[in-house]
Amino acid sequence: MDNLTFKNSILLVEGLKVTPQTSYPVFFLLFLVYVFAMVCNIGLIILISTEKNLHHPMHFLFCNLPVNDIIGTTVMLPRLMQDILKETSERYITYVECVIQAYFVHIFAAASHYALMIGLTIRLSHCRFKIENPFCDNASLFKLSCENVSINNVFGIIYTVIVFTFSLGSVFITYLKIATVCITSKNKALNRKAIKTCSTHIAVYLIMFVSCATMVFLHRVPELSENRKIASIMFHIVPPGLNPLVYGLQTKEIRQNPLLLVSKYNKEYGSTTHSSTKGCESK
Repeated sequence: MDNLTFKNSILLVEGLKVTPQTSYPVFFLLFLVYVFAMVCNIGLIILISTEKNLHHPMHFLFCNLPVNDIIGTTVMLPRLMQDILKETSERYITYVECVIQAYFVHIFAAASHYALMIGLTIRLSHCRFKIENPFCDNASLFKLSCENVSINNVFGIIYTVIVFTFSLGSVFITYLKIATVCITSKNKALNRKAIKTCSTHIAVYLIMFVSCATMVFLHRVPELSENRKIASIMFHIVPPGLNPLVYGLQTKEIRQNPLLLVSKYNKEYGSTTHSSTKGCESK
């Protein structure tokens, strides 16, 4: 089974450990919870969208939250309910499906935290009119207030430290495992490919990490505002500019497709131009 799982990228999901007698009651309970969540969130979105007097920043946040809740619930509950009705040994999921689910689970978690941060900010009154940043972000918004924003600063710092800790930890563990495989493996071509991919990934990751950390922490140091502005701009333009080069051009299939398209275009365009030229010459 292990060889078959690895070969076909089929994973076994443990799921909830329920007895055959309780599987249907648990299924219907989760189904009712899912339907209730969907009806409430969709109803809230429709209400906010159709009522013009609710078109305000606070209600926009309330509209964003149900959209996020719909995504977070849908990406998890239907699959969980499906697995409950199956035997433990038959709860399979493809690797691609698992990656997609993990992606949206983390998007849901991150969006929930950021929505809470923005919610804390927009409840503040603002007495200033100057955004001390090249663009609007949460820290720039709560700086508009003359109220005590200590809770916003503390929440932002704590959340950032937690995210950075998990981010660095996961990257460290991943690269430690890759390094272990490279050391134990005698395949030089595979090792060169791993080093080439990992080195460029680390470079982009470090630029993004340092820029983001600098942007967040220097928001609390007004004397270094210009450094923060440069870091914030780098965070939004350097990784998006480098990622297509790092991940796109290093992937053989992606690198070859544009060349194939150009070749196909030249072939078709060239033949069309040649035909048109012959037609003109005949006239």
